[in-house]
Amino acid sequence: MSERLRRWRMILGGGDADGTGTTLSGVDAKRDATLAALYDKGEDRRGGLAGSSPRVARWLGDIRGYFPSSVVQVMQRDAIDRLGLRELLLEPELLESVQPDVHLVGTLLSLNRAIPERSRDTARAVVRRVVEDLEKRLAQPTRQAVAGALHRAHRTRRPRHSDIDWNRTILANLKHYQPDQRTVVPERLVGFGRRLPSVSRRIVLCLDQSGSMAASVVYASVFGAVLASIRSLRTQVIAFDTAVADLTDSVSDPVELLFGVQLGGGTDINAALAYCQSRIDSPRDTVLVLISDLFEGGDEEEMLRRAQALRADGVQVICLLALSDDGAPAYDHDTAAALAALGIPAFACTPEVFPDLMAAAIERQDIATWAATNDIPVAAPTAE
Repeated sequence: MSERLRRWRMILGGGDADGTGTTLSGVDAKRDATLAALYDKGEDRRGGLAGSSPRVARWLGDIRGYFPSSVVQVMQRDAIDRLGLRELLLEPELLESVQPDVHLVGTLLSLNRAIPERSRDTARAVVRRVVEDLEKRLAQPTRQAVAGALHRAHRTRRPRHSDIDWNRTILANLKHYQPDQRTVVPERLVGFGRRLPSVSRRIVLCLDQSGSMAASVVYASVFGAVLASIRSLRTQVIAFDTAVADLTDSVSDPVELLFGVQLGGGTDINAALAYCQSRIDSPRDTVLVLISDLFEGGDEEEMLRRAQALRADGVQVICLLALSDDGAPAYDHDTAAALAALGIPAFACTPEVFPDLMAAAIERQDIATWAATNDIPVAAPTAE
């Protein structure tokens, strides 16, 4: 059998019309059976997972043996959506067989209130595995980017005479040496670094709990914990649907924070911004990151007025339409354009780029310009 025919046979599934005339054997046949159990439809389905938890657990073990991790995660998501396995995920034996990822965590969080007591410890362990993996990948870049931004934000370009670092000033200005006067005329004074205040910036992460934002909530919870570990920041995490929940007390433990989230339900961005506004005591030192697809179920006009008021007070307001690796998100384009007209940038952001975004925000850079520099599409105001 040619390699090309074998691949086409795996893709087309072996039905009467696949045209390959090829039969699989060995590992290929087993791999094909796992695909058929999920994707073949109709009365001739050869596999099928039915409603048996042991059978699903065996199937999950099979796909982990036959396919790479990225494919396994896609197949798990498809199985949950296509075969209605949400209820089976409440079984501890099944949870132990699943390869955890961000999307599985989102599913578990949406089922949080329905998870039986016998499965809670297993579900929590699954969530913790994903969170720990994300922290290993994201914590160091975030701390490094934010720490550098904090120091740059407090560096003085006009040091007092007693704060001038003369050695560094001379080195920085050697090109301005005046031979006739046998001296350096400094164009730029370099000062000793000023000690950072105990809290120099406030970060507010305001998380939309609607079901479509599940992956964003997971990533934001991890970033919230990392940001909270930086002493010069004061980090608050606010989650909302039609009600507002302040999860700041749990921010140091993202697993606890995530289990305080209730995915699904409606959306009242206006109420969430009102709560954040009531908790901001130093507007010019505050970065408010609204993570939402902007499908507002509350008073949209009042929400826009409140966002404008926050910005007028000096708060740096940023809207992330998604914080995930899932590609272009669905969002309310009209509301995003209305925010853009107020000078509030709205765009999707990947977890890898988020540390640099926070660094730029801490330095009070123009975020729309920063996004353009990083080839990130930003919602544009509607043309009049």
